[in-house]
Formats: sequence, C-alpha cells, structure tokens
Amino acid sequence: MTLRLFKAALAALALGSAALPSLASAQEFERPVRIVVPYAPGGTSDILARLIAPKLSEAIGQSVVVENKPGAAGNIGADSVAKAKPDGHTLLLADIGTLALAPTVFPDLTFNVQNDLAPVGMVMFAPYVLAVHPSVPAKNVAELVAYAKANPGKLAAANSGIGGLNHITAIALAKDLGIEWKTVPYKGGSAASRAVVSGESNVIINGATATLPFVTNGQLVGIAVTGEERLAALPNVETFKEAKLPLADAGTWQGVMTTGGTPPEVVARLNAELAKILAMPEIKDRVAEQGGSVRPGSPDDAKAWLANAIKNWGEVARAADVKIN
Repeated sequence: MTLRLFKAALAALALGSAALPSLASAQEFERPVRIVVPYAPGGTSDILARLIAPKLSEAIGQSVVVENKPGAAGNIGADSVAKAKPDGHTLLLADIGTLALAPTVFPDLTFNVQNDLAPVGMVMFAPYVLAVHPSVPAKNVAELVAYAKANPGKLAAANSGIGGLNHITAIALAKDLGIEWKTVPYKGGSAASRAVVSGESNVIINGATATLPFVTNGQLVGIAVTGEERLAALPNVETFKEAKLPLADAGTWQGVMTTGGTPPEVVARLNAELAKILAMPEIKDRVAEQGGSVRPGSPDDAKAWLANAIKNWGEVARAADVKIN
C-alpha cells in the first residue's frame, strides 16, 4: 500500500469513528416506549398523554404506548417508573404538583421523588375549576360559603385521590373559609368529575381540562377558577383572587419524568422532541380549548420547579395537618 493510500485509509477510519456518536445518538430508542399515566383514563394527564404519544412515536421511530396505572394519588404509577430501567424508555406523565406533595403527605413513600425520577420537562398548566352540582343552591363563592356554613358537613367535595393536590386544596380552602365539608377520593379527576355530575358528590376542585366540558354544557355550575385571569370559556366565573380565596395559584401542573439515572443525552433528546410537539399548533390549540396553556422548558427548569413546589406545597399540607399512612 502506498503512503498516500495508507493516509487515506486512516482518514476514512477516523471519519467513521467520529460518526459513531451521532449514530449511537440516533439509535437511542431501540424498543417501544411506555408513557405511564398514574391515574384512570379520561383525566388531564391521560388526555395529554394520548395527544403526545403518536407525535413522539413519529419522532423517535418507535411505538409509544400509554399505560394507565391509577392508585395512591399517582404514587403507584410513579413508583413503577422510578424502578424501571434508566434508559428513557419508560416515562411518567402526571400532575407534578401532586407528585411534589408526596414526600410530605405520604411518610411511607416507596421512592424518592427527586432522586429516583428525572424531570424531562413541563407540559402544561391548567387552572382549577371550583364547581358544584346544579342541586347546590350557589352560583358564586359567597353563596357557596353561606350554604356550607349553614349546612356543616352536608357538602361532599370530590377529588382525584387521597393526597392529590386538589384534595389538599379542598382541605386548605375549607380551613381558611371556616367551613366544613367531606372530601371524597376517586380514581382520577375524570371519575371525580363524573361523580359530581351524577350527584354522588356535589363539589369539585379539579383541573379545567377534565372539568370544563361539564361546566360549559350545564352539567356542573362554575363557582370560581384559579390562575391569573378568568377563562375565556367561563367569562362570568370569577377568579380565586377576585373572590379573595387563598391558593389562587393552585392548578394542575403537568410534566414528564423518566427514571432517575437515565443518561443526560437521552433526557435531552426527549426534552427536545417534547418541545417540538408542544409547539405544534394543533397541540397548543387543543390544550387551549381545554382551558390550559402549554409550558415547555428545559429539564433543569422542571427540576427547579419541582424543588420549589415540594417546599411550598409541603408547607400547605403541614398547615392543613394532612398526613396519610
């Protein structure tokens, strides 16, 4: 072999070696990906997961399956992701606000929220809607408080599960207002909404994505909403701030997590694909129709948000004296 040919062969070998990392990067997903939704079908997280799954499948060239694992305010599903293989093939799409409560309200938690799960990115925020069954004689906050005080213990406030953020919000709200109502857990926000629609329970504080359709079609009566402004779909329903209610920034904060220890480059790839999906007009429009707004961001942004939420909502839970065994 001539010197020129030898040098050319070495150059080709070097070029091939340099290409290997990008090839490996392109092959990060070698089998189907699961998105675990730790609640029953039909709620906010489930709706989002089923919007995102086909888009993510197209992006990574693998099938993406949504799996519902309800129970224990989302902790059963979260635990399964925390203990999965740390390779980015198992994802959790959940209410991250509820997840942030878990270390405070569940002393026997079987996983560490901040160590065993790795944030991929936030997905959306949807305000809570405080609503009642039409049989409750209240059209606004003042009338609801007056009725609750005149009938202590008569109202039953449905929630998506014991220890969930809307459960703690209902307890803290009742304590602040000096009213007494029962809190009734269901397996997810959709089941809680249906329970109030049927009259089994009669009050709900739940994410707009799962609850708003029942209010707009008259099956529930909207009383107030959290967030900075009134919802376009409910222009006559006051905000918590306008009604001088506490916890005006409460709501359903949806995000994607994966197993702790997943390589950073895999997390970064997932985050990049998630950001592209959330930027799609059809996704943004669908989320807006449900009363929410997309909230993309980096894994570090989501990590910082989670740490702050664990601190702040932990204080709310401790003040409400909520501890679940």
